[in-house]
Amino acid sequence: MAQKAAASAIMRSPLGRVRGLGSARSGTGLWWAQRLTAFALIPLSLWFICAVIRLAGLPRAAVQDWASSPLVATLLIALIAATFHHLQLGLQVVIEDYMDGRAKLASLLVMKAAALLLALAAIISVLKLAIGM
Repeated sequence: MAQKAAASAIMRSPLGRVRGLGSARSGTGLWWAQRLTAFALIPLSLWFICAVIRLAGLPRAAVQDWASSPLVATLLIALIAATFHHLQLGLQVVIEDYMDGRAKLASLLVMKAAALLLALAAIISVLKLAIGM
């Protein structure tokens, strides 16, 4: 553990050592991506919650008619994509921060594959509902 701390101190810039910060390249992109998806999820989630409340109790045909609108289907797919991308970004940070070695790599691969498969299943469901299958 002491060797790891010494190695990271050597790799820091002089300004980073003074401030106690690591490399600026380490997670800035992920941080911004997570903030952007969170920002996108606010209106999409509010829209979806209002729609679900409005559609509650209606027959499947009414929901299918609603989902068959190109705008609605597009917004549903955007909600799914943003949700699963935000999910995998958050889980990636947790896995990278708290795991080491092979378990870390395996966990990242399984998590990303699961997020992708679940997102695809949800998108296919929206498309089936919109097309009327």
